[in-house]
Amino acid sequence: MIAMNYKLIILLFILYGTTLAGQDKVSFSLNEAQDYAIEHNKTLQNARNDIALSERKIKETISQGLPQVDASVDWMTYFGYEMEFNFNMDGGAPDFTVEQIQEATTQTLGQFAGMPAMGLNPVTPQDIYNYQAGSYFESQLTAMMPATTIKMTDASTAKLQIGQLIFSGQYWVGIKVAKLGKVIAEQGLENSVLDIKEAVANSYTMALITAQTIETFKQSIDNLNEIKMHTGKMFEAGMAEQTDVDQLSIQVNMLENNLRSMNRSLKMLHNMIKFQMGIDYSVELELSDKLDNVMAQMNPTAPVGEFDIALNPMFQLTQTQIEITEKMVDMEKMAYAPTITGFYAYNQKLLTTGFDMTPNNLAGVTMNVPVFQSGTRKHKVAQAQIELDKAQLSQSMLKDQLQLQFQQLVFDLNNAIENYEAQKENVDIAKRVFNNIKNKYEQGVASSLDLTQSNSNYLQAESNYIQSMMSLMQARLAIDKLNNQL
Repeated sequence: MIAMNYKLIILLFILYGTTLAGQDKVSFSLNEAQDYAIEHNKTLQNARNDIALSERKIKETISQGLPQVDASVDWMTYFGYEMEFNFNMDGGAPDFTVEQIQEATTQTLGQFAGMPAMGLNPVTPQDIYNYQAGSYFESQLTAMMPATTIKMTDASTAKLQIGQLIFSGQYWVGIKVAKLGKVIAEQGLENSVLDIKEAVANSYTMALITAQTIETFKQSIDNLNEIKMHTGKMFEAGMAEQTDVDQLSIQVNMLENNLRSMNRSLKMLHNMIKFQMGIDYSVELELSDKLDNVMAQMNPTAPVGEFDIALNPMFQLTQTQIEITEKMVDMEKMAYAPTITGFYAYNQKLLTTGFDMTPNNLAGVTMNVPVFQSGTRKHKVAQAQIELDKAQLSQSMLKDQLQLQFQQLVFDLNNAIENYEAQKENVDIAKRVFNNIKNKYEQGVASSLDLTQSNSNYLQAESNYIQSMMSLMQARLAIDKLNNQL
C-alpha cells in the first residue's frame, strides 16, 4: 500500500507541485484532495522523515561491524632529558685494577679449557664474551661497566590503525532491531495516511453539506421575502395586519443572520481543508465534487464485511513491537557470548629518540569473554522477558478493543442508516406541509404564524437531514479506516 501511495505522490507532484505556488485558485475532487494531502501534509512529511532516519540508523548499526580506520599524528618533546643506564649495583663507579680484571678473566678461562664440539679449542677471552652473555660471569663483568646515558630527543609518529569486529552476537541482533525500527516507521506512516485521508474526507463532506445548507437557507429567504412583499401589499390594501409583516421580517432577519454565520463556517472549513492538504491560505480552494457524487462513491449504506484484524494498522504496529521486544530478549542473552575483535596498526616514525622500542607494524586479536557479573546479565534477560510479556498482553488487549470497536461502529452505522432514511422522509413531509400552508396563506385561509412555523419546521427537517447525512458518512469512514480500506 505504501508503494502505491508513493506512485500517487510522484504523479501528484508532477501535476500540482510545480503549479500551485503561482495559482490563486485551485479545484479538487475529494480523491484528488486526499492524494494531494498525502504528498504535502506536514505530519506525513515528518513521518517520511522518520523512515529516512530509520534507514540511516540501519546503516549506522551495520557500519559499526565494518572495518574502522583511525589515523593520528603526534609530537612529543622530552626537553633534552638524558636517560642513564647503570648496571653497578651500588651505583658507584667501578674500582677494579687492571690486574684484578685480568685475574678474573684467567679464572674464567680456567673453567673452560676447551670446547672442541663448538670449535673452541682453546677458549679465548673473546669467546667468553660471545657465548657467556647472560651468565653469572657476564653479569659480574657488566657490573664493572661505567654508567651510560641516552639523550631523549623530540619524537613524532604517524599512526594508522584498522579495527575489525569479527564476532558479536549483540551486533547481529542489533541490525535486526534496527530493520524492525524501519518497519515501525513505515507502519506509522501508513497509519498517519489513514488519519489524514479520514480528516480530509470529513472536512470535505462537511464543507459540501454546509454549502448545500447555505443554498437551502438562501432559497428559504427568497421564498419568505416574496411572501413578505405579497403580505405588505395585502397590508396596504387592508387585507392583512402589520403583525403579519413583522413576523415575516423577524423570520427573514433570523435566517439571514444564520446564513452569515454559515458562510463564515464554510470559510473556516475551506481553511481547514487547505491546512490538511498543505495549501497556502491565500489560495482560493474550490471543491469540484458534489455531495451526491461523494455519497455515491462512499456508498455508506453498503453491507459491512467481516473484520480482518490482521489488516488493521494499529494491530500490525503492535505485532512489530512484539518482534522488536523478542529481539531485545535475544540481545540480552547474547551478552553471555564472547566478543572477538582484531586490529592492525602501522607506525611511521617521523622523529625518533635514541631509545625507541615501538615497532612499525602491530597486529592482534582480542576475545572478550564475560565470566561473572553477579547476576547482572541474568536480571537483564528477565527484564527483557517481562517486557515481552507486557507487549503480548498489550496486543491481546488491543485485539479485544478493536473487536469491540468494530461491533460498536457497525451498530453506529446501522443507527445512522436508519436515522438518515427517516430524516430524508421527514424533509419531504415538511416541505409538502410548508407548500400547503403557503398556498393556504396566499388564499387567506392560514395565518402568518402558521406559515413561519411551517417554514421553521421545514428548515429544522433539512438541518436534521443534513446532520444525519454527515453522521452516516462519518460512521462509514470510521469502519473503512478500521479495516484499512480508505
